[in-house]
Amino acid sequence: MAYKDYYDVLGVSRGASDADIKSAYRKLAKQYHPDKNQGDEKAADKFKEIGEAYAVLNDPEKRKVYDQFGHTGQVPPGYDTGGFQGGDFGGFDGSQFSDFFQDLFGRAAQGGAGRRGGVSTNFGGMPGAGGAGFPGGGQVNLEDLLGGLGGAGQSRRFVQNVEGELQVTLAEAYHGSDEVINVDGKRLSLRVPAGTRDGARLRLAGQGPGGGDVLLTIRVLEDANFELEGDDLTTSVDVPAPVAALGGDVKVRTLGGTTGNLSIPAGSSGGRKMRLRGQGWPKKGGGHGDLYVRLNLTVPKTLSDREKELYQQLRDLQS
Repeated sequence: MAYKDYYDVLGVSRGASDADIKSAYRKLAKQYHPDKNQGDEKAADKFKEIGEAYAVLNDPEKRKVYDQFGHTGQVPPGYDTGGFQGGDFGGFDGSQFSDFFQDLFGRAAQGGAGRRGGVSTNFGGMPGAGGAGFPGGGQVNLEDLLGGLGGAGQSRRFVQNVEGELQVTLAEAYHGSDEVINVDGKRLSLRVPAGTRDGARLRLAGQGPGGGDVLLTIRVLEDANFELEGDDLTTSVDVPAPVAALGGDVKVRTLGGTTGNLSIPAGSSGGRKMRLRGQGWPKKGGGHGDLYVRLNLTVPKTLSDREKELYQQLRDLQS
């Protein structure tokens, strides 16, 4: 498995600030968003890649580890390989060990809902001979995964949990999505419930290697058009200056997929927020939060002669 240069994916330098990384992600996510590139598989793959890069570089701890080791393919300190040397695996070195576990727990290629997400390999405590293990709470004995490397009759069955992160878009978390992942060569199907929050945990009991559980932490990617805070969503809509001055209707698209009219009061200013009740995030007890629409006043870049004349008259009246 080739390691990706996540800085290159987002088009930023290695010294980029958190704000620069977020800005680059928002710009690219908007450009390659599936809603704007329906049916374009390359754009969908690019959107997924952008999300993977942002999930790492936006997290201080993950970025620190990546900066030290991610681009080299080497196993970070504390990620114990169980004391096995290259000869034990026929030339299976430390970097291949890292790749092995990434391959063990990757999302299966598939079409349909959820295909754009990704699974990052943050496995729960897989202890080696030294006991340092991978960070996390679950444990998987290497003998079970690699066919029992102990002597004859000495293979132990000590299997607990495998952990990972499943990335979904904001729209997938809102509507719910059907996902397919690969765990130890086995395809597993699961449903991400509608209204799932970032950090939510899903458990696939008994579906891991040797009968252990698969524990997934849901990571909801930021969206280029909507922001989530509590039960409420915020979006922006462009409003032509004459409409803001005189009042009128503009089209607003919700995360739920519907498009409706928003009545703009006469004399509205840029930055004003208006509320659409019941168009926000699904609530646990039923119903939805609200959608707040931020008004973004726009002026035409080019004007016809008649439009110039009218704007000049308006300017003269206000001077």
